[in-house]
Amino acid sequence: MNYATIKKFDVANGPGVRVSLFVSGCNHRCKGCFNAEAWDFDYGEKFTEQTEEEILTALDHSFIAGLSLLGGEPFDPKNQECVTLLLRKVRARFPQKSVWCYTGYTLEKDLVEGGAAYTQYTSEMLSYIDILVDGKFVEELKDIKLRFRGSSNQRIIDVKRTLKEGGIKLWLDGGKGGSYYE
Repeated sequence: MNYATIKKFDVANGPGVRVSLFVSGCNHRCKGCFNAEAWDFDYGEKFTEQTEEEILTALDHSFIAGLSLLGGEPFDPKNQECVTLLLRKVRARFPQKSVWCYTGYTLEKDLVEGGAAYTQYTSEMLSYIDILVDGKFVEELKDIKLRFRGSSNQRIIDVKRTLKEGGIKLWLDGGKGGSYYE
């Protein structure tokens, strides 16, 4: 897997100060994508053990709230193995930190057994993710007032509650620091 960039102090892609990994490779090719250069699977640099250690070291600060995965497309079948191996280590070292993942795939359609992006790694990868922002970016539905997503069709899903209780459970934040659910 290649990656486009690592942001070690990101405040735009989830709550708090986060480490964000932008993977390379995306077949969605959404019109108006903010990161179109990362559509190419060969864009950026190779993801290596040193890259992994750089991310783990960046996470090892009390002021870092967690890890955000973006793209490109983290759930592209070509990226899932590498992302899953990283998430195993993140969860082992930092179980208290949150993991957010942005995907153009839809949870109940594409990331379930038989879905377009389902692989032998998908279920394990989902088990490590707290919040999934799913759905393709739709330029006609772009709304700059939306928090942590680009277009109104995208959902912010509480993966842990969704997997435990069944049915999609949305994460909502009223801007007061507290979370509540729909």
